[in-house]
Amino acid sequence: MIWKLFMLQIVSGAQYAREVENQHVQSVPSLAERGTIYFQKKNGDLVSGAMQQTGYKITVNPEKVHPDRRNIIIDTLLEFVPGEREILIGQISKTNDTYEELATKVSEEIMQQIKERDIPELSFYREKWRIYPGLTLASHTLGFLGYQDHEFLGRYGVERTYDTVLSDRGKGLSVNFFAQIFGDIKEEKKTAFEGPQDVITTIEPSVQLLLEEELHNLQTTWNSESSGGIIMNPKTGAIYAMAVAPTFDLNDFSEENVSIFSNPLVEHVFEMGSIIKPLIIAMGLDMDVISAETGYYDSGSIVVGNKTISNFDKKGRGQVTINDIIAESLNTGMVFASQKIGHESMREYFRDFGFYEKTEIDLPNEGKSIVSNLNTNRDVEFATASFGQGIAFTPISVVRALSSLGNGGYLVQPHVVQSIRTPLGMQSVTPALGRQVIQSETSQEITEILVHAYDVYFEGTLSLPEYSIAAKTGTAQIPNPQGGYYTDRNLHSFFGYFPAYDPEFIVYLYTRHPKGVKFASLSLSPSFKNLAEFLLHYYEIPPDR
Repeated sequence: MIWKLFMLQIVSGAQYAREVENQHVQSVPSLAERGTIYFQKKNGDLVSGAMQQTGYKITVNPEKVHPDRRNIIIDTLLEFVPGEREILIGQISKTNDTYEELATKVSEEIMQQIKERDIPELSFYREKWRIYPGLTLASHTLGFLGYQDHEFLGRYGVERTYDTVLSDRGKGLSVNFFAQIFGDIKEEKKTAFEGPQDVITTIEPSVQLLLEEELHNLQTTWNSESSGGIIMNPKTGAIYAMAVAPTFDLNDFSEENVSIFSNPLVEHVFEMGSIIKPLIIAMGLDMDVISAETGYYDSGSIVVGNKTISNFDKKGRGQVTINDIIAESLNTGMVFASQKIGHESMREYFRDFGFYEKTEIDLPNEGKSIVSNLNTNRDVEFATASFGQGIAFTPISVVRALSSLGNGGYLVQPHVVQSIRTPLGMQSVTPALGRQVIQSETSQEITEILVHAYDVYFEGTLSLPEYSIAAKTGTAQIPNPQGGYYTDRNLHSFFGYFPAYDPEFIVYLYTRHPKGVKFASLSLSPSFKNLAEFLLHYYEIPPDR
């Protein structure tokens, strides 16, 4: 009995109080309770990303307003709340109408000041609505609420994935009060976790803000079609930041084109280009058919079937090693490596890296990578796949696969929610470590190759003297819907993890169709370096060099 009283008074008390209040206040659709979505700072402090705001709507029954009173009502309202006199006159003058909303989302303070003017024609009703304090911050990750089939619910992002956790839709207190204490009602008995709960994300607001600023700068500098980025812990899959540009204000998006609401980092697929090359080299290292010092003569081009494949600059390098193939991003060398691996093994590694399945990230509408070309045995398909063309991936699936290169070979589960706050405490939803897809020795070897590649970019001007960084750029032609590829449109991408031999972060960036710049090493390198420096210092990561 004591336990049941505790559950009723403490755990469910607030919900009963709301029911009592709702007997005296008009019930409106926006009055539904909804849990808060929190960002989480590096020290564990919580910051509201989405929350409920409480206020009032002011209404009038025009049938009961005497014409002589209309101006008094309107003058009083305009003194306290924004509005247009002509619109208010039109509303109050509808003599055949019994209900008009004159103002919404009015604060408690303003409501009380208006009530003190003693205008009996006005009625006040409590309402609640969703607000996003960060405005555009993490808009594509948080999502928002909207109507679907006459029901108000989460439509995008965390709001949609965790809609039933955040809301109390359909969870009324239908069990009799005394029956809960003295009875053993099985069919209708409520559980401790019913009702709205709070969601704690892995998004770090300062990291998210910087990522969004870098993407905005990319858009401005290169006039790109779109840009995006992910910052994740490669050992746990916890996403610290996920952003897309252009973005939108979660509190004011009614004029936006609906296409801006989708999250291309999760929902869309891209031909990634050269950032796929480290995965291919890792396959060969794992099979022990190549090593970092394996030699290859690069003539600048190679014929596969009826197709001639060339390096990005059409030039040959002569005798090179696998180290050089990655550092100088040589397509011909990648074809050589893929031939060493073989069709069946390459296909199986792509399967092991998770490209034949969804990541199951906790965000809606996840797309599926397109690797159907690998289901054939045509040499040219595997040759072009070796440098990231002819196959397309969701960015989140690429980040998951690339993380395995630095974390000892494991496939992690990307996620944006860490825990759910229930009436009885925190409930962790952090996923477990996934399967191992390459050997730990392979992870060490490919990391050394990628560290060398980053160290020699721009004659070492990008490297950080006190930290090892494993990274690779990618520049891929964008497919033309009419067939083939655009000659003047590219997708630039960049990934890196650091500190390289025990990474705390993996950063992925892309920008689509930037103008006036040909290679990702020029467009994305400055942003990557800015993010790396910030993360290492902000999280106080000790130097590893």
